[in-house]
Amino acid sequence: MNTLHDRTMALAATLQAVAQVQYIARHGETDDEQLAAALNTIMVTDPDSIDDIYPDKKVLANGYRWVINQLGDNHQKDVEITRYLVGLLALERKLSRNHAALAMMSERIQQVRRQLQHFAVTDEQVIANIADIYSDIISNLGPKIQISGNPHILQQKQVQNKIRALLLAAMRSAVLWRQLGGKRRQLVFSRKAIVDTANNSLTLY
Repeated sequence: MNTLHDRTMALAATLQAVAQVQYIARHGETDDEQLAAALNTIMVTDPDSIDDIYPDKKVLANGYRWVINQLGDNHQKDVEITRYLVGLLALERKLSRNHAALAMMSERIQQVRRQLQHFAVTDEQVIANIADIYSDIISNLGPKIQISGNPHILQQKQVQNKIRALLLAAMRSAVLWRQLGGKRRQLVFSRKAIVDTANNSLTLY
């Protein structure tokens, strides 16, 4: 049961980061608390438990709602969010098999972590460096995820950096989801159990 709980938490975090990508692509801004929470997960590379990655469960409330919306029996499914998630999970599978890319990513994350001794994780330069990790390593693994939104907003460098940084955060949670036994077929065949767990988690936190 705890595995399902933790797996659902990782899926919620993945969807929440993806939803932030969608929002910033349309509006040019995102919630700073959610942004910081998402980016901080990237820095936790050797956790003792899932609590090290997601210390503040309340921040994941929107993520659980996205799990319920996307997998539940209602009509609120967002096709764009589904497309982003499918693209991300495909890239994650490629990353998990590429040891050179994993080693390079670990090294680059260590460099950013040293930056955090002097800057907040939401500092523009820190976000830019996280975005570069995504561009240099993840983007080269397979077909790029095509982001839809306001063309004028998407032309802004800061927006591009936040989107790539959030995609890396989504990737981090997708990696954890798979490590906890998550498989794409569960999103179809285990939907009810996942949705029930998301609903319970919302009432807990």
